[in-house]
Amino acid sequence: MKKILRVGTRGSKLALAQTGWVITQIRERFPDLTVDTVIIKTKGDKITDVPLARIGGKGLFVKEIEEALLREEIDLAVHSLKDVPSELPQGLELAAFPEREDPRDALIGSGVKSVLDLPRGARVGTSSLRRQAQLRRLRPDLRILPLRGNVDTRLRKLQEGQYEAILLAEAGLRRLGIPVERVSLPPEEMLPAVGQGILALEIRSDDAETRKIVSFLHHPETAFCARAERAFLRRLEGGCQVPLAAHARLSDGQLYLEGFIADPEGRRFYREGLTGSPQEAEDLGFRLAEILLSRGGQEILEELRS
Repeated sequence: MKKILRVGTRGSKLALAQTGWVITQIRERFPDLTVDTVIIKTKGDKITDVPLARIGGKGLFVKEIEEALLREEIDLAVHSLKDVPSELPQGLELAAFPEREDPRDALIGSGVKSVLDLPRGARVGTSSLRRQAQLRRLRPDLRILPLRGNVDTRLRKLQEGQYEAILLAEAGLRRLGIPVERVSLPPEEMLPAVGQGILALEIRSDDAETRKIVSFLHHPETAFCARAERAFLRRLEGGCQVPLAAHARLSDGQLYLEGFIADPEGRRFYREGLTGSPQEAEDLGFRLAEILLSRGGQEILEELRS
């Protein structure tokens, strides 16, 4: 067994909280193992004043960490799964998915009870094309303004009156223990991002020791959902430049997957769901993507790529 495990992470408060939780679990399980945190600054951390869709999107929060893994400067990387592109670099794999935190989006604003409750023309902060498309479909009158930065920065901008409301991931608020008043939006109203609420533990494919160390953190039900959602993403070749979402859940032994693809304005919006066996998770994601492509999603993708 290794004597030292080096864990790579971004330096944001949320990333450190997530990584800290993983490290605590590992230390409790393997008290003789020294576990070190290695903070790595990514391109997404360096550029905070531009919407992600404008600067590429794919891998902005993981590329430098994956490069450190491949150079063997770290042994394990802790990511938010929604930041991980659907295709991994050769030689790397996602070894474990801990149990999923609440995947929903949270709407935060003074006295706000729902998206429909917002005043006409209200300013809503989000830089996510996925959230924008769904908001515009529900409330075309809203003024949707860019919002980047860490959770504290986003909440501060709300408190300063720059917005009437903002949207954040419920999972991040819970992991940080932030008691801000908020409304968790149901997937029927706001479908979450692929992998939202899931942590991904990435290793080198030839590192059997680290795979064995993290195996106790793997949650099979979460893994089924992650595989279905990521297969959907992979077929659509999507990143944050495409307004799309997918959310999977297990119920009564069946895997239910729902997804959408839309244009940035939310005018063309194609949403569908499929149910199948958890063992066919990836096939379910692929088939759902094919349905949405045939209904108009292919045209949207071609327009966005051009």
